[in-house]
Amino acid sequence: MIPLAVPMSDINLFSFDTLMSIGVGLGLAAAAGFRIFVPLLVLSLAARGGYVPLSGGFEWIASTPALLAFGIATLAEVGAYYVPWVDNALDALAAPAAVTAGVIASASVMTELPPMLKWSVALVGGGAAAGVVHSSTSLLRLKSTATTGGLANPIFATTELIGSLFTSVLAIVLPLLALILVALGLFLVYRVTRRIFRGARSAAAAP
Repeated sequence: MIPLAVPMSDINLFSFDTLMSIGVGLGLAAAAGFRIFVPLLVLSLAARGGYVPLSGGFEWIASTPALLAFGIATLAEVGAYYVPWVDNALDALAAPAAVTAGVIASASVMTELPPMLKWSVALVGGGAAAGVVHSSTSLLRLKSTATTGGLANPIFATTELIGSLFTSVLAIVLPLLALILVALGLFLVYRVTRRIFRGARSAAAAP
């Protein structure tokens, strides 16, 4: 067993600072499910402004090259989702990247947790939050494409962009509220996704 930098007995998972850092991390991870680079860009700006402390090894996120890279990548990603049919293809390709971005964003701000626990929460919590949100929005986009021929997809893309930006900023400003909303959002996403799958199965079973 790999020893922790801090004894588990000395860690209070329910302390205010710990919950704050987890809230920031999971909020940013959920935002990565909507758009990969928006939360990383927001995090970079917030870290440069001194609003968010970064864990050791993640100081590069606040660097000028990282900020420029995140900015350019965000513009490219946002623009690509407004190109018909490219958005659906991008959804499939972006799934692993969204999970990775969620893990990185989570781990970079959980300064109150020792390394092993931090990466466990980032991988399980952050990766799952980003993955569930991305998978659900991809499914909804496919349904939108099938029912409207892609005409409603730009509206859907704008909604996703707003959701990613709102969730990212909320995670920085009100992390505990973001943590609660992420939990509720994932529950609602699960319910909606299950309903869509049930509808698809019923339609397939109908003569």
